[in-house]
Amino acid sequence: MIPAPYLLYLGHSADFIGIKTSRGLATFRRDDCVGEFRHDDCPLTLDLPRLTMAEGAAAGAKTLVLGIANSGGSMGEDLIQDAIAGLEAGMNIASGLHQRLRDEPRLVKLAESKGLQLFDVRDPPADLKVGNGYARAGRRLLTVGTDCSVGKMYATIAIADAIRARGIKADFRATGQTGILIAGAGVPIDAVVADFISGGIEMLAPARDDDGWDVIEGQGSLFHPSFAGVSTGLLHGAQPEALVLCHDPSREHMRGLPGRKLPSLAECLEANLQVARLTSPDVRAVGICLNTSGLGREQALELCKMTEAALGLPCTDPIAFGVEAIVDAL
Repeated sequence: MIPAPYLLYLGHSADFIGIKTSRGLATFRRDDCVGEFRHDDCPLTLDLPRLTMAEGAAAGAKTLVLGIANSGGSMGEDLIQDAIAGLEAGMNIASGLHQRLRDEPRLVKLAESKGLQLFDVRDPPADLKVGNGYARAGRRLLTVGTDCSVGKMYATIAIADAIRARGIKADFRATGQTGILIAGAGVPIDAVVADFISGGIEMLAPARDDDGWDVIEGQGSLFHPSFAGVSTGLLHGAQPEALVLCHDPSREHMRGLPGRKLPSLAECLEANLQVARLTSPDVRAVGICLNTSGLGREQALELCKMTEAALGLPCTDPIAFGVEAIVDAL
């Protein structure tokens, strides 16, 4: 386990989506966050106290969480220098980037000299097996998306919480760096060798016979050229009974790919159902989750109603309006 409390890193970020890991921790584990560290050119905030490295350590932070994401998951020199400053202040360092902390000699040497730890969240388990797709017991729901970073993790956590609130067992199964930091465990599926993606999800959500639900966090999109492979492996390994489609209606193009349009909701939903049927022939769609954070309340409600009418499925914003209608559909 990564020692808490945390100081959340925003650095020089100007992209709200790019700080999703720090933002996710601030949302779901706020009591474990003493503050945020950001440079003067960062216009973003998580509405936490802005602290220097020394102030964060003095406030009790045991770990500096490098909660940012970029294409390729690399560490620039600025980030490395900030991580060095965090170690100098006496904090462990945690990162979910693809580039490993342990591969930066300066960080390794300094952490060892101070008796501190480096946590690479995107390290998959070493004992993954190739998936087989054989039917297994248990009830599983998977979130899927029209694009990456459209709110699949938020929807997954909200659905798992709502199921448990009804006295039914449910487990949030994390597959990305943010979810793993929130849950404390999971499989970073985008860091798994392709042949083992479906097997990794079979291990993450094994057979169960307690009538409980595994609510599995989706990744990427079948329609995103960069990440469709991960999405496909997730659909096959999850062997889901139910799918929930997530979408950001303010998104003008695929993330990181200007000019490439997002699919329609109906097209995306049907494609995901078709791919899922390979290992789950009776899979069904049970709802739509929209990220309406850029809309006013009335406009958001109207959009949800229109989407519900068009697709014949309950539609909601899980943060603004809850997910009770989707849990009803289960």
